[in-house]
Amino acid sequence: MERRNERKEEESKRKSERQEIREAVEAGERALFSLQTAREQLNSARNWGIWDLLGGGFFTDLMKHSKLENASRCIEMAKQDLQVFERELRDVTVDGDLKINIGNFLLFADFFFDGLIADYMVQSKIAEAKQQVDEAIERTELLLIQLRVTD
Repeated sequence: MERRNERKEEESKRKSERQEIREAVEAGERALFSLQTAREQLNSARNWGIWDLLGGGFFTDLMKHSKLENASRCIEMAKQDLQVFERELRDVTVDGDLKINIGNFLLFADFFFDGLIADYMVQSKIAEAKQQVDEAIERTELLLIQLRVTD
């Protein structure tokens, strides 16, 4: 009877762990989508910025600033989604070798967003922000792979 209870407890624990992994994967996928959307907006802002540098004019200025505002909103959404992902990752326990390191995972968003409004993002800021988003996408994809292997 005791052995049967142990098996039930083990099964319940495994089921709970699988649920935590699924929740982390879902949160990671949302964060990844937000990051990819932010990258698209940054690419668009960069393109309009190039036209602006080449003497684009008023319409080009309007489009560039519109894209910058969109990128700003997308980055803020990605930041929130990454925070949820980070919380979900804390709920996941993994075996031995696999250690999910979440330290400093959100630094890119803080760094990017702080400079965004003050600088109105010149081309170098756009390039830096895009690089940081690309790195966050890569990191999120790697974490999702690790979670899926664990499940």
